[in-house]
Amino acid sequence: MERNIELIAIKENEREWFIKDLQKAFATAVVEAFGEQEEEIIPRVDITDAMDTKGAETYHIISNGKITGGVVIVINAKTQHNSLELLFINRTYHNKGLGLAAWRKIEQMYPDTKVWETVTPYFEKRNIHFYVNKCGFKIVEFLNPHHLDSHEEKKGEDDWCMFRFEKIMGDKNN
Repeated sequence: MERNIELIAIKENEREWFIKDLQKAFATAVVEAFGEQEEEIIPRVDITDAMDTKGAETYHIISNGKITGGVVIVINAKTQHNSLELLFINRTYHNKGLGLAAWRKIEQMYPDTKVWETVTPYFEKRNIHFYVNKCGFKIVEFLNPHHLDSHEEKKGEDDWCMFRFEKIMGDKNN
């Protein structure tokens, strides 16, 4: 069932709320997988870095006039290799098709995109299912302490492992 979604750019005075809502949404999956955590699930600095990256756009996901989630994307107008940095749907609105509707809206907003890229933690089965089975991404890399992407520093064995996904637009297999 297709949902009517709007993506509305956040205002500067909404950043704090957005960050806290995003952390809360991501904390749910971590707590389910590993139990209560003492540290921030997604460090504030990681979120603000994503939001402040050159080409970043941050949106509220709106459905029926209510903020149901949010998204941070990075658009590279020159290469059209764009990145989905963060996407969340508030727990109250899970299983209503809003994540997929939001993703489709993003694709419509950026029709010149050649490749979309994103990452998600290895334990996030819900996200992996969403990106691969719903949105048409392919897993292209497993990032871990023995195989880091070019932007990562050497980390300890206890740090999270991530799957990197790509979606090549116009690929008939997506």
